[in-house]
Amino acid sequence: MATVAHLTTRTPRVSVDELLEGFHPSPRFGEVSFASYRPDPGQPSQAAAVAALEEFGECIGTGNGGGFLSRIFGSKPKGRAGIYLDGGFGVGKTHLLASLWHAAPGPKAFGTFVEYTNLVGALSFRKTVEALSGYRLVCIDEFELDDPGDTVLMSRLMRELADAGVKLAATSNTLPGALGEGRFAAVDFQREIQVLADQFDVVRIDGEDFRHRGLPAAPPPVPPHELDARMKAEFDGSLVAVDDFGSLMKHLAGVHPSRYRQLLDGIDGIVWRDVHTIEEQAVALRFVVLADRLYDKDVPILASGVPFDQLFTPDMMAGGYMKKYFRAVSRLTALAREAQTHEPS
Repeated sequence: MATVAHLTTRTPRVSVDELLEGFHPSPRFGEVSFASYRPDPGQPSQAAAVAALEEFGECIGTGNGGGFLSRIFGSKPKGRAGIYLDGGFGVGKTHLLASLWHAAPGPKAFGTFVEYTNLVGALSFRKTVEALSGYRLVCIDEFELDDPGDTVLMSRLMRELADAGVKLAATSNTLPGALGEGRFAAVDFQREIQVLADQFDVVRIDGEDFRHRGLPAAPPPVPPHELDARMKAEFDGSLVAVDDFGSLMKHLAGVHPSRYRQLLDGIDGIVWRDVHTIEEQAVALRFVVLADRLYDKDVPILASGVPFDQLFTPDMMAGGYMKKYFRAVSRLTALAREAQTHEPS
């Protein structure tokens, strides 16, 4: 028998320390290492990336960065403050970034680009700088600039952390100098974009780009009258969050995205009733953050309503945030497949 909870009744209160404690690789990358990465012999850049990251990791915490004394006396750090992994989906960038995090001495942080912008929103810019300036390494996964505000915000944050001697490592499938292209008038923010590019040495990782495969086919939604039986079959003995999809979307507006990780504490499975296409951009972007946290925690999902490949409007799937929406659909589809492994009794 499953124990039923409701995300719509949860309003987590999270301290600064608790927020920062969440900045570590997800369980999917909880035990990876450089040794467990398997470079493709046909793609020499993959082995070269491992070597570059290992070399970069050796200088973390050795005093070869910037910091207070270097700012006072005008000395410059050796090399750039960061390393930037550029490549398509599925070539192992997150694996390598998490491997660097595991190998580096602390204090250190690992989070997605969105998690860092949400951290600033929760703490304020100055308090975020103060909190992270004492770290030896800050890892930023899925680096993506979607609007001018994020461009200015992240360029300032990276610059101040680099000046404080913090080493930076990032992944993306867009070169630093091309960030923001296709989303807004990037030329108007070229200075900020160039500040970001100047922080990193770029390491290219070649390999098959899974973007060319398109979206995976989403499993069919569960008929509403079968949800309870399916929940019993899949989640017996588990804590399951059961919510009306529309009510959950409204509830998320009152919970800061930086707290979505805590919103899911202890949840083993998700059941959503009456999933519908999201038509408002702000609602969709909040939901993408929840989808990422569910994927991080590997929480299977049962849902009735529209299939997950119809979660976002065609305009959204072709617009400036399309990468976010494609990623969310792909991840939710994988979680939906995990939840449909047993026949109801």
